[in-house]
Amino acid sequence: MTKWNTAVCETNSINIHYTRTGGNKPPVILLHGLMANGLCWTGLAQVLEKEFDVIMPDARGHGDSSAPDCGYRYEDHANDVVGLINALRLSPPILLGHSMGGMTAAVVASRKPNLLRGLVLADPTFLSPEVQREVYESGVSDQHRRMLTMSFSELVADARNRHPDRSVETLELFARARLQTSMSAFDVLAPPSPDYKMLIGAINVPSLIVFGDNGVVSSVVAEELQRLNSRLQAEQIRGAGHSVHLDQPERFAAVVGSFIRSIGTVTDS
Repeated sequence: MTKWNTAVCETNSINIHYTRTGGNKPPVILLHGLMANGLCWTGLAQVLEKEFDVIMPDARGHGDSSAPDCGYRYEDHANDVVGLINALRLSPPILLGHSMGGMTAAVVASRKPNLLRGLVLADPTFLSPEVQREVYESGVSDQHRRMLTMSFSELVADARNRHPDRSVETLELFARARLQTSMSAFDVLAPPSPDYKMLIGAINVPSLIVFGDNGVVSSVVAEELQRLNSRLQAEQIRGAGHSVHLDQPERFAAVVGSFIRSIGTVTDS
């Protein structure tokens, strides 16, 4: 990781901080979920960096990016990603997003079909209106407010109790990211979210949805989405919940790597 670069991109009147592995290689952008940051993708980036230029932005309100008082709808996050791609003058990248980042990636892909080469959705927040309201009213933001009063070591210890199988490095990355997450970032949970079925139907790039057996997306939902878009592949990873990339990191990296290698080196026609 010592060779990775960090920088700031100014777009949409804010600063988006990002980490980049670099090199003259096909670009892959990794979008994190709520309460994470770009470096939370360190494990996957280490797997991909030999073949790809991996770019890991901090979403607004997260990490070292700006935290404006407002502007946290999925459309705002999507506009930031578009701004980053344009500012860095990237050749069409493959865009991968988890959870909040997955919904953001779907919005980008549906609205800017010529901007991307491919799309990977890792258990995106494809929630029904009823579940959206349940999540928004669940007190998750109040829980975050309480955790912001904890020390770094207390957060790591708490995470270790809940996820004893995860590495110390991973626990520390997410603890730091938690402490860097603005309360305003939780505005993204306010209903309504974009209609994910309409988004999927409008996407026109090779796409993959990866999900566990105990997360947001079910096999039934995945099959329905595949009927809406023939270019969408689906892969279920057993023994994984919502954090599919953390619960089964080796399997997740293998599935994602195989997919993006199949399209990442194709030249534009």
